[in-house]
Amino acid sequence: MALNAPLDYRAPLVFDTRELGRRPGALRRVSRTVEAPEGLGIEVIGVPVGAPLDVELRLESVMEGVLVTGTVRAPLAGECVRCLEPLAQEVTADFQEMFSYPESEGPARRQADAADEEGDEESLFLQGDLFDLEPVLRDAVVLALPLQPVCREDCPGLCPDCGVQLAQDPDHHHDDAVDIRWAALRDLAGQLRPDGSSAGQDKQAKAPRGRGDDPQET
Repeated sequence: MALNAPLDYRAPLVFDTRELGRRPGALRRVSRTVEAPEGLGIEVIGVPVGAPLDVELRLESVMEGVLVTGTVRAPLAGECVRCLEPLAQEVTADFQEMFSYPESEGPARRQADAADEEGDEESLFLQGDLFDLEPVLRDAVVLALPLQPVCREDCPGLCPDCGVQLAQDPDHHHDDAVDIRWAALRDLAGQLRPDGSSAGQDKQAKAPRGRGDDPQET
């Protein structure tokens, strides 16, 4: 991605390479703490806006431009995906990116890129002696975030029936619910005796005969 918009050297994540020079093999180390921009996160966890980002860079001058290798450390805030409790963690992300000299985007370079089957990745370029680290840092941090953050590895989560935190009530349980389709069968089973007879049958057997049922004398 070419940097078309003019860069502001005062921006927190814009770095100047003038002191590095263009002699291949020249090295320079830079450390900087800046405030986190927006959007450094995913739905369940991320770096709070304004939180301190500790950035350590190794700038190396090469033939094509400046090779930037670095590490960023930042605090995280989010919630446990199992119990939904707030959690605080820290992320450390490593990255490496080449910022090419503007003149390296000549006809020969474009021809070489066209022949490269892996040319899907867009290139980053220096603007004068400046480069903007924010897009590189943003990708590195987001890719390093846990997709399923938990407050602890053995977090039991929530009760699926009532939502109680199982960590606070380890003995929590519910009686097994009976499927309504089997409720009538359960009631019938409760009325049956071991011999297979039911209380209803006893009542019928003991019921007094009516007058119409008396045997006729012959």
